[in-house]
Parts: sequence; structure tokens; C-alpha cells
Amino acid sequence: MILSLPDPPRIAVVGTTGSGKTTLARRLAELLKAPHVELDALHWGPGWTPVCTEEFRARIAGALAGRRWVCDGNYSKGRDLTLARANTLVWLDYPLWLVMARLLRRTVRRTVTGEALWAGNREGVRNFLPTESVLLWALKTHGQRKREYSALAAEPAYGHITVVRLRSHRETQDWLRGIPASGAAGLD
Repeated sequence: MILSLPDPPRIAVVGTTGSGKTTLARRLAELLKAPHVELDALHWGPGWTPVCTEEFRARIAGALAGRRWVCDGNYSKGRDLTLARANTLVWLDYPLWLVMARLLRRTVRRTVTGEALWAGNREGVRNFLPTESVLLWALKTHGQRKREYSALAAEPAYGHITVVRLRSHRETQDWLRGIPASGAAGLD
């Protein structure tokens, strides 16, 4: 089944930490030949220091000013900007066990390889400490994200957005297979 996506596509990918937002957003951007915007890259400065809210919002507005894009991230302090322009919201609503398994694997890989992330930041042993644990963060926010995005999907202010709620890896793969490799039908 070929999917019909809005023309031009402006897709926001959301989900709990470790659900695969960036991986999916990159794949969608590639399929749709649209720019990929990673909100983490706009948010973090060197030394894991977040940019101030005004700067972050300015960066989001600039990055999403284009006609077409795919972005990923959960930042509430910029959500209004993202959703005001988005026409599709892809919500990765995966079970906690899957998110935790993926996040643990990703965090260990990044720690071992020293992979450079946004602004030269790297994950390390600190991500396993109780005060800095990305794993504990995911555990604490998983239910919160589910409530937030359920409520957002029902808000009249976002009635212009098509919500695609994907609850498993298989659902996501099936959905992706419906997107033509050359992009959505009718896209320029």
C-alpha cells in the first residue's frame, strides 16, 4: 500500500528517549528527499550545556522555516513552534522493555566507541550514574510521554496534523514500506 503524505511533508517524529526517533527521522528524510532536523543538535552546546531557551527557539524557527523537513525531538520548550508548522506527527509509542533494550545498547555502544554527538559531546560512564542516567530518564519519562502525546493528538489546536502512532518495530517497518523510495506521491 502506497501512503499519501502531505505535500510538502513537514514531519515531527516524537517518542520517549531511546525509541529510535532520530533513526526513523533520518530514514524518512532520505525517502522524502527532505532536510533532517535533529532538535538535540540545536539544543546542546559544548560540555552538555543546553543553549538558552530564546536561542533554542530561534534555532528551531530557522531550521523549520523551509518548505519541507523531517525533525525529531521531544522538547516542550519548542514544541509549539514545531507543531505549528508540522502537518504530520509520527509518534513512536513503543513498549518500555523495547525502549530500554535499545537505549542500553545505544548507550553502551556510544560509551565504548566514544562517538561524538552534538557540539562534540560524548556519552560516557556518567550516563550510568543515578544523577546523569539516560536510562533512568527514559524510565521516568516513558509514561509521561505517553500521556503528553495522547493529549496532544486530541488538542483542537493541532487538528491540522495527521497523527501516525506506531506501537511496534513491525508497525513502523510496515508503515515505512508504504512510502515510495522517491518520496511521497506528488512531491516536488
